Amino acid sequence: MNQTESLPLPVYEPLHLVVEKNALLKALAHCQGIVERRNTVPILAHVLLETQGNTLKVTATDLEIAFVETLPAHITAYGSTTLSAQLLFDVVRKLPEGSEIELKTSEDGSSLELRSARSNYNFACLPVIDFPLITTGNLPCSFKIHAGELSRLIDKTRFSMATEETRYYLNGLCLHKTPDNFLRAVATDGLRLAQAQVELPPEASSMPQVIVSRKTINEIRKLIDESAEDVSISLSETQIQFSFGPSILISRLIEGNFPEYENVIPFSNDKVIEIDVKSFAEAVDRISIMSTDKLRPVKIHVEASTMLISAHGTGTGSAIEELEVKYEGDPVDFGFNARFILDVTQQISSQTLQLLVGDETQAIIAKDGIDDSALYVLMPMRV
Repeated sequence: MNQTESLPLPVYEPLHLVVEKNALLKALAHCQGIVERRNTVPILAHVLLETQGNTLKVTATDLEIAFVETLPAHITAYGSTTLSAQLLFDVVRKLPEGSEIELKTSEDGSSLELRSARSNYNFACLPVIDFPLITTGNLPCSFKIHAGELSRLIDKTRFSMATEETRYYLNGLCLHKTPDNFLRAVATDGLRLAQAQVELPPEASSMPQVIVSRKTINEIRKLIDESAEDVSISLSETQIQFSFGPSILISRLIEGNFPEYENVIPFSNDKVIEIDVKSFAEAVDRISIMSTDKLRPVKIHVEASTMLISAHGTGTGSAIEELEVKYEGDPVDFGFNARFILDVTQQISSQTLQLLVGDETQAIIAKDGIDDSALYVLMPMRV
């Protein structure tokens, strides 16, 4: 009779590894903008640590966004645990440069011990089973874009994203392909609009129009600063994933329909004003000090080669500055929210700002004097 040799039951081993300080600190720093410190669900203030092969995987989520970073580690025992993202980050960043950090969970998994040289810390842990499962559905559209191009799309538009409770679909950045094969980013809060575009990656020809949340855009922008390589983007109509080497950010997309924004762009504006952007921004900034209205309105009058910028406030007085411009046409008057126009001037990379004006009731287009790939629309103010 054949006898089957019985195998010993696996013995539980706590998570045990050694990782380099700077690698762990970098991953934990990326998690700080994701975790919800004041959430009523305590686990969402934690990071999940998991061993995999010869790596440590660090995960954070707020249920809408998930961030995962993989870093090299020397693994003694495979396992997983969760602990406070803020506490672990605060301790690790204060350890000496170049430190090696040993992490080991207790036998029952309720705590984690951190050792580094003569330092010894114990952290309370929550059960791994309570940590939300991070899943991605089918993401049929995938393409790569250079980090510099993605950062440009974000920088030239994100300042126009809204922060509304009712029109929630404006609280993000709209990404879509154009009929003439550009990848365009658009943001609007109803009073201003910013759009920028780059050439459409060939693999993105099937991408749907999506709205990426403000929080996701801001976190992605931080990650781009540390990446010189291409960013891989995968998306469906409900979810988007950004991959930067060892880092992955997954986010739900904002549901709803982005407005037909092209209908509000006044392409018929035929009065073109060209002005030195630095001088203009400095003058608007100075003049707006005199405005006591919370919207900081400034009034602009252009005639021949002269622009007059003025503002007044109740009980404060008034101010006026004169600038030289390039303009041919009838005199024009319009008003601006000073903060809105200063946001635009920060995105102009050349020395010249172009203002395309219609009548006093029409929105105004602002453009870079040498770059047609971005434009800005500002609703006029009565001053």
